Amino acid sequence: MGKIKFNFENKTAVITGGAQGFGLDIAKRFLNSGAKVIIWDVDTKMIEKSEKNLNNTNLKSAVVDVSNYEEVVNATNNIIKNSNIDILINNAGITGPTNTLWEYDIEIWKKVVNINLMGTFNCCRAIVPNMIKNNYGRIVNVASVAGKDGNANASAYSVGKAGAIGLTKSLGKELADKNIAVNAVTPAGAKTRILDQMTKEHVQTMLSKVPRGRFLEVEEFTSLVCWLSSEENTFSTAAVFDISGGRSTY
Repeated sequence: MGKIKFNFENKTAVITGGAQGFGLDIAKRFLNSGAKVIIWDVDTKMIEKSEKNLNNTNLKSAVVDVSNYEEVVNATNNIIKNSNIDILINNAGITGPTNTLWEYDIEIWKKVVNINLMGTFNCCRAIVPNMIKNNYGRIVNVASVAGKDGNANASAYSVGKAGAIGLTKSLGKELADKNIAVNAVTPAGAKTRILDQMTKEHVQTMLSKVPRGRFLEVEEFTSLVCWLSSEENTFSTAAVFDISGGRSTY
């Protein structure tokens, strides 16, 4: 089946964690649909590789640690000097180690929550005022089914993603009187490098919970994000869109 063509002409999108996995595929689809894309990532080598791979004059990038508010503000200001930011995809995230809560390293726990939750907050806080000024915006926060179910031995990740869901619902309501939509997506496990951070046993446990019996394909995820980011999404906001292959019960 061919991909639906979305129209992102004259739209500027910021994608965090955009140099690999979900973020890179979203960047590719946005560029093919006419958008100007800025990817933010902490991995300089992956940024260089993705720029070479995408090879598009409408693509720009910046090395940004989303858990550092000052870096986020500086990167935002560099964009809004010359352009509005129409779309924000909060995709940057890490899983952290697989461990029980009572044995979890405290500093690593904080780091995982900082990137997954505070990173989403930092980007929204910095970018939303520009969207309000322009009376237009589409924000998609990449959460996880772990934020709804709470995965055993992944407390920091589950907490960070649950927080991102709460943030989505709150911010979506705050902006509901404007042409700004804020939604979250909750994917189950997908074929990305993030799986490499987990033990084989943990990956197998995740897969066993999915009635469709397979991992999510990256392109399937991107299609959902594209619709939520488009002008066609005129009503859905402060909502959570599940893409878990039947795993989720709510």
